[in-house]
Amino acid sequence: MTETTGRLRGGDADAGESDADTPTRETLTFDHPGGDSLELAELLTGRSMARRLPSLIRRTFALAWEVDRTAVVWLLACQLVSGVSAALGLFATTAAFSVLIDTAHDPGRLGTAVPAVAVLAGAAGLRALLGIVIQGLSNRLSPRICREAEYRMLEAATNAEQAAYDHPGFNDRYDAAERGVDVSQDMIGQSQNYISSLATLVAAGVVLATLYPLLLPLLLLAAVPQAMAAIRGERVTYLAVVATHKDRRVMSMLRWHLIAKEQADQVRTDTLAPYLLDKYKASAKRVEATNDRAAWERAKIAVVGAVATGLVSAVVWGAVLLLLGTGRISAASAGTAIFALRSAGTGLQGLVGYGRDLLRTGLYLDDWERFVTEAAGQRLERGDIVPDRPRHIALRDVVFRYPEAERDTLRGVDFDVRQGEIVAVVGENGSGKSTLMKLLSGLNLPTTGTVTWDGVGVADLEAQAMWKQTSVVPQVFARWPMTARENIHLGQPRKEGERAVLAAARASGANDVIQTLRSGMGTLLAREWWGGVALSPGQWQRIAVARAIHRDAGLLIMDEPTSDLDPRAEHRIFTGLRALTGDRAVVLVTHNLANTSVADRVVVMEKGRVVQSGTFHELIGRPGLMQDLWRLQQDRDAYRPGGDS
Repeated sequence: MTETTGRLRGGDADAGESDADTPTRETLTFDHPGGDSLELAELLTGRSMARRLPSLIRRTFALAWEVDRTAVVWLLACQLVSGVSAALGLFATTAAFSVLIDTAHDPGRLGTAVPAVAVLAGAAGLRALLGIVIQGLSNRLSPRICREAEYRMLEAATNAEQAAYDHPGFNDRYDAAERGVDVSQDMIGQSQNYISSLATLVAAGVVLATLYPLLLPLLLLAAVPQAMAAIRGERVTYLAVVATHKDRRVMSMLRWHLIAKEQADQVRTDTLAPYLLDKYKASAKRVEATNDRAAWERAKIAVVGAVATGLVSAVVWGAVLLLLGTGRISAASAGTAIFALRSAGTGLQGLVGYGRDLLRTGLYLDDWERFVTEAAGQRLERGDIVPDRPRHIALRDVVFRYPEAERDTLRGVDFDVRQGEIVAVVGENGSGKSTLMKLLSGLNLPTTGTVTWDGVGVADLEAQAMWKQTSVVPQVFARWPMTARENIHLGQPRKEGERAVLAAARASGANDVIQTLRSGMGTLLAREWWGGVALSPGQWQRIAVARAIHRDAGLLIMDEPTSDLDPRAEHRIFTGLRALTGDRAVVLVTHNLANTSVADRVVVMEKGRVVQSGTFHELIGRPGLMQDLWRLQQDRDAYRPGGDS
């Protein structure tokens, strides 16, 4: 499941239980960054909309300008012509009404209405045609804007330091930025609809001001109650969305846990479904109650708005009739004024509706911009020295602390590995082994101290060139939805071609897996893709090891490379590990201490420090952490039948 951001907070004890009897219980609440926030509700006022919307439209067209300038020019030109044609149509209405009124006394003059009617028809037809063109241009720009926003986000993320992902909230902000990418394609359509509504309103205002200047303030008077009711109604609806957000996210999470394959067996064997369904119903009832209150509140606002609009309309109609009765405007002008007022009302409704949509989309676009800016601020800024295969990698007095962590993960670490050497790293969980691997490979830079490849600090090396000399089998390895062959060569085949892929597969035991696949190396390894094949965790691990071997880099890091393998497959890899050294430096992380016997040296870590170093036999033969762990791993007397428990 994605999209949700969970935060644990201290919760109250159950009703009837005292704080003294019940420990503090943390409850899961969701804090989703992005458009579903009170920030938008605060912007849903006439003043805020007038202040923020122009900048949103400028940003939208600036992004569109970068992806397709020709389409933007045509879109704006069509909007301008459409607005002018709307005004011409209203002006032609006056002429048509005048002729029609005159023909009531002189039918012979009916033919004089043809030019005005032709202008009306032409304006209507032109606007319809322009609407089609505008829609087509918007459809052309939308996916391009989305693609550009997505590319910028991906480019910023993939070129940021690995440490960026360790900053609290970075992944949350990435999720929010993805939503910004998704809605970016709506921005151009919403912007052009807003501009179109504004053009309609302006055209009506120009016509009314031309007919009789007093009609323009009447237009504004008629617009006020409609606008206020629409904005207040949208605010109530949106506040309900915000109020129910957490419950809706909980419902989404529960739906996923109830039906997803990953835990479908446990939902059944633990008979958990009724309990989770009760939680789902409780959240659903809270959502329904909030929505009911919002619906009632919006209905009251709509009634008040309708009454106010009716009263103001009566004033407007009275003013039009007064102007008509006193001869200040003609009957034809009065008819045109009626059409203009209706047109203005339509434009006003569009301004409120499309303006609300733009505000919400704009907040998500803000999330996108914030993430791109943040990732750019953590962009890889390394040196330009291109390394050869490393002969000696050394850490000296290295300290490393993750962003905003309370304590150092590594403290005063000295470590060496040389070409042709296997160094095993062991230690209990949380001792800093995986962090050490990230420093060796240059994924992270030390907080203090130095990490050097052949005497050159990793910060001075060209990052991509350094990683080309690095092969890693991480604890959690990628299972790419590609063929078996692609999963091994990763789009970077060696000059030996297929022979290199087959050799790597044989060395890891992956060839035994591939031989059973229906299309061999060409089999798609993705069950969720139509026609794909699913592998077991152990089979996938063989593929991951083959991938690292095929890379033929100068530094090979294997972090628990056989955790899912059976004894035969594990034996195959470790007996062949020595043959892999040659001109490689090999670092092995493992909890199976027997496997460290293949290493030239074993480094023992405890609480972020190196506490022992030596050969396997030296370390298990002298007091220390390695000997303690070895004895615990060999002690199985308590598990024998009849043994003490």
